[in-house]
Amino acid sequence: MDMQITIKRKLYSPQELKEKLPMTEKMTKIKEERDNIIADILSGKSNKMMLIIGPCSADREDAVLDYITRLKRLQEKTEDKLIIVPRIYTNKPRTTGDGYKGIALQPDPTEKPDMLKGLISLRELHIRAVKETELTCADEMLYPENHSYLSDVLSYVAVGARSVENQQHRLTASGVGIPVGMKNPTSGDIEVMLNSIYAAQRPHTISYRGYEVETAGNPFAHAILRGYVKEDGKCYANYHFEDLERLYEAYNERMIENKGVIIDTNHANSNKNYMAQIRICKEVLHSCKLSSELRSFVKGFMIESYLEDGNQKVDGGCYGKSITDPCLGWDKTEKLILDIAELL
Repeated sequence: MDMQITIKRKLYSPQELKEKLPMTEKMTKIKEERDNIIADILSGKSNKMMLIIGPCSADREDAVLDYITRLKRLQEKTEDKLIIVPRIYTNKPRTTGDGYKGIALQPDPTEKPDMLKGLISLRELHIRAVKETELTCADEMLYPENHSYLSDVLSYVAVGARSVENQQHRLTASGVGIPVGMKNPTSGDIEVMLNSIYAAQRPHTISYRGYEVETAGNPFAHAILRGYVKEDGKCYANYHFEDLERLYEAYNERMIENKGVIIDTNHANSNKNYMAQIRICKEVLHSCKLSSELRSFVKGFMIESYLEDGNQKVDGGCYGKSITDPCLGWDKTEKLILDIAELL
C-alpha cells in the first residue's frame, strides 16, 4: 500500500524565503559578533555566562518583540557579565501530538495550521528581533529539515529531551555551524545525552533536504540538564552540586571537546513550578562559588519567562502570557537577571 498522505501545496524553499526576508550586512555583522562571544564562553576563553531566556513558545509577534526589546535594555546593563540570547521557540513538541505546535505550523493559535504562512511568520519574527533589538536568538531544532530556514539568523539551537536520541537530530547538529545544546532525555540518562554530544561533535555524511552532504562536526555541542521523570511519574531534579560533579566526571571520561553545561531551570528541574526557577539559578551559582571546576563548567541558564506570570488557555486573550508552559513574568525576570549578574 502506498503512503496515506495528501499533498496540499509546495512550500517555499529555504533559499526562496531567505531572499524574501533577507539578513542585511549590518545584521550579519551583529550575529557574527554575538556568535564569537558565545563561542568564547563555551570554549572557556570568557567567564561570562549565557542566559537563554524567553517564552515557552513564541505565540504572537507583538508580545514576543515587546519582551525582547525589554531584554535589550537588560543586556546593555549586564554585558560585562552576561550574554542574553532570547528564546524564540517557533516549534513546540507535543507528547501526544495534541495541542499548539508553534507558529511554524500554526501562526494563529486559534486557527487551523497554515505551514506556508507559518514559515514566513517564523523567519519574519527572527529577522525583526535582530533588526529591532540587535539580539540574535535561539530556537529549538524540533524538525531538523526546517533549520535551513533560519541558519543565517540563529545564534543557538537546542535539541529537546524527546529528540536527543534521534539520529537525524544528532547528525544535523554536527553541521549547523552554531552551538547546539543537547538536553538529557526525559528518563534522565546522561549517557544518552553524552552520546548525542559526541556524535554531534564529529563529521558525518548524511542525507539533508534531498542532498548527500558532509558535515564538519560541531565542537560547541554541549549538555543541557532539565531534570527527568521516573516510572512513578514524579519529577526529579539534576541541577544539584552532586549532579554537576557527576556530569563533569562523565565528560572527563569521554573524548568530548569544550566541557560545558546549561541548566534548564524549568521542566522537571522545577517540577513545573515556574517560580522555582529563581531559586534554582541562585542554588547553581552557589555551587559554582564552592567549586572552581563547576564555575568553569556551568555556562549559563535556560529560563522560561514572558511578560506575565503563569500561563493561559490558547484563547485566553491575555497579552504576553504563555499559552504553553507557565513562565516568570517580566518584573521577576528583570530582578532575576540583575541578581545573576551581581552574583557573578
